[in-house]
Amino acid sequence: MIDIFTTGGTIDKVYFDALSEFQIGPAAIPDMLRENNVHVPHRVTQLMRKDSLELTDADRETIRAAVAASDADRILVTHGTDTMVVTGRVLAGIEGKTIVMTGAMQPASVRASDAEFNVGFALAAAQTLPPGVYIAMNGMIFDPETTVKDRAGARFVSNAG
Repeated sequence: MIDIFTTGGTIDKVYFDALSEFQIGPAAIPDMLRENNVHVPHRVTQLMRKDSLELTDADRETIRAAVAASDADRILVTHGTDTMVVTGRVLAGIEGKTIVMTGAMQPASVRASDAEFNVGFALAAAQTLPPGVYIAMNGMIFDPETTVKDRAGARFVSNAG
């Protein structure tokens, strides 16, 4: 069983034509998993619907508490990319769980989004990696302790040695 917690972020943004802008909508992952015929046992819990720049320390503690309380030992967290590493560091130290965080640089509702690839990659990572906290983005696995988002490159990079 993989417990999937959604928090919002770009992956869940949808276009609101009346406002001519993107806003965070319902979690994209349930439809994405169904449409891609994913059969790995999982459950989805929407914890919040926020841009990661709006997440507070209290929100991060809510995420940590949900992950720690889960009866699953394999966890996937969808999260906005701007502060994903911050939340990943807050999740460090939860024993006995493989916690994989992912998101998208483009909303899942956009044709050229990286969301489906990242979610599929993160699901595989959650099933195969040993306990710990990881970021799975664009075909790479990162340690939140040594990772930063490269905004200009629209990717994550390791700043380790």
